Amino acid sequence: MRGKVDAPYMRKILNYKKKTIIIVLIISAGVTFFALKKRSPAPELTAKGTNTRGAKLILAGPPAAVSFPLAYAVATGEFKDLDKDIEFKIWMNPDQLRTLAMSAAPAIVAMPSNVAANLYNRNIAVRPVNISTWGILYILSRDKNKTRLADFKNQEIAVPFRGDMPDIVLQILAKAQGFDVQRDFKFRYVATPFDALQLLLTRRVDNVLLPEPAVSMALRKAGSYPLKIIAPTLFRSVSLQKEWGNIFKRDASMPQAGIVAVGKATHDLALMNRINAGYTKALAVCKADPVKCGNTVAPYFDLLTAEAIADSMQSSQLNVVAIDKAQVELKDFYKKLFEAEPASIGGKMPAEDFYRPLQ
Repeated sequence: MRGKVDAPYMRKILNYKKKTIIIVLIISAGVTFFALKKRSPAPELTAKGTNTRGAKLILAGPPAAVSFPLAYAVATGEFKDLDKDIEFKIWMNPDQLRTLAMSAAPAIVAMPSNVAANLYNRNIAVRPVNISTWGILYILSRDKNKTRLADFKNQEIAVPFRGDMPDIVLQILAKAQGFDVQRDFKFRYVATPFDALQLLLTRRVDNVLLPEPAVSMALRKAGSYPLKIIAPTLFRSVSLQKEWGNIFKRDASMPQAGIVAVGKATHDLALMNRINAGYTKALAVCKADPVKCGNTVAPYFDLLTAEAIADSMQSSQLNVVAIDKAQVELKDFYKKLFEAEPASIGGKMPAEDFYRPLQ
């Protein structure tokens, strides 16, 4: 004979199941959002306010802070005096970047500094113009008490882009502090920053390594509905730039990215200098008014919101330095990358010609 069912107990069970279903739905919605954003096709937008009567010029970059000044300059008609058909493109992966670098059309492309060295060492026509990105790597954590890399010993960290700059920099910093990367840390490798965000926002990992503007996107999403109901409180725990400066007794910065002339543009000094000047002017405006910058360039970046762009402009270390003026920092940076992973810069240090000034 079956016993009586305790009514309060049953209500408690039903309420628990109801909450569980709601949490699952919220998590599913969050994952679906990021999956859809991640699969959005990269836009190929013609510049606003430019003269389209001349030859074609491609300006391109990834969905990152290094590209925002290029997009802003295009959107505001900064280069209309060039009398060229200017097209701004987003590259999302190495294959698209390689295609741009090998294009017959002249192009100026924003890219990581190690990629510029890699292409140069593979005898692809590239000429670095500047370094503008000096600090965009952070570890986000659910634990506000973790403020140094050493605090993450024996902890799991989700890391995007295995074997690329974020991963290599993290390993360099860990080894320089005497840690055994394989034994002392648990790196969980994922394909992209958006995959890392999914894991963090759905509480499947507690710590992630992310570049800006993904960091700002994560902080924004964790504090907004519907994800706010389930997403953890997040903290910008560790700046890898500060760790780099503290460990190697240098400024708290790394020469991470800049703009590079490719193809026929490598022979046009006037064009490189004009784009560099416009880029520098646009970056100054974006730093002075991040909200205006975010609203202006957001239509070019399907993966990013205007708010996240504005936030990232304030938290990223951005400063235009001509390639020849940045060579001391670059050589030191390349040396450390080469010692950790030679393939990351094309198997050798770039020749002195790589750093020649735009004269």
